[in-house]
Amino acid sequence: MTTFDAPKIPATIITGFLGAGKTTLVRHLLTNAKGRRIAVIVNEFGSLGIDAEVLKGCGIEDCPEDNIVELANGCICCTVAEDFLPTMEALINRDNPPEHVVIETSGLALPKPLIKAFDWPSVRSRMTVDGVIAVIDGPAVAAGRFADDPDAVADQRADDPSLEHDSPLAELYEDQLNAADLIVLNKTDLLNDGDLAQLREQIGTATPRAVKLIDARECAVDPAVILGLGAAAEDDLDNRPSIHDDEGDHEHDDFDSFVVPLPEIAEPDAFVNMLAAVAADHDILRIKGFVSVTGKAMRLNVQGVGNRFRHHYDRLWAADEARQGQLVVIGQTGFDRTAIEAAIRG
Repeated sequence: MTTFDAPKIPATIITGFLGAGKTTLVRHLLTNAKGRRIAVIVNEFGSLGIDAEVLKGCGIEDCPEDNIVELANGCICCTVAEDFLPTMEALINRDNPPEHVVIETSGLALPKPLIKAFDWPSVRSRMTVDGVIAVIDGPAVAAGRFADDPDAVADQRADDPSLEHDSPLAELYEDQLNAADLIVLNKTDLLNDGDLAQLREQIGTATPRAVKLIDARECAVDPAVILGLGAAAEDDLDNRPSIHDDEGDHEHDDFDSFVVPLPEIAEPDAFVNMLAAVAADHDILRIKGFVSVTGKAMRLNVQGVGNRFRHHYDRLWAADEARQGQLVVIGQTGFDRTAIEAAIRG
């Protein structure tokens, strides 16, 4: 069979806000790939490749490290020509190309420009957008965490849904829903029945077309549900409206990030409780990274969204690896970096 006649390689785009569970979903897909060759493109926001590290360190036999590609030079929808397209072309032209490509976007990416990129001639003939998956952090959205003023949105959303358009965070959330072929409502175990029902109704009202909504805990979704949607989204752009359709280049000046190096810590629980307090005091959107714990051979993985944190030991420190902790802090532009760093470092 010639390359021209070969079936297109399907690609799945996974969108969602910071901490929604995108990396957890990707890892679940890889763990349950059942021998299928899946390549992963991770668009990491910030200077420390935490998400790519998590995936590369997961030890999944069917996904060697060279199948995980990190794009860390900016938001993927802003660097399509410079980073994304050359990466896709390189994957296509491998001697043993992947059978499926999964693209984990940053929490800032607009999905539609990424879908449009699949119209590029060298990609369109060989790849197709199998589906766009929007991962929604149920408690965060229910609490209005994606908005500039969560309290105001929580109070007024029922009366004036257009307020979501006033916030860059809300605009991104709307675009993610509009582009989706499947919506994964994650962390539903953290919502009561009333809030969950209200959130489902809100999401259903916000989507411009019929899109399947599924509940999830820890993003444990059967790969058969995620992969193989056959949406060919690049041919369906008109049914995926974006409030940015009439705009040119877009900016992401509403967000900033920095890395905090850390020495070893003694008490993980106390450390995580401190991070939760700092996040609440400074309205931090996301803290994620790795920490070395005194007397422990394994690295402590720390993940926080708002003031909700979880931590676990993910892998052994390598013998030649410096036991240097590093955390990425992400928030809206204007946060007090000096005060945050001083509080974290104690």
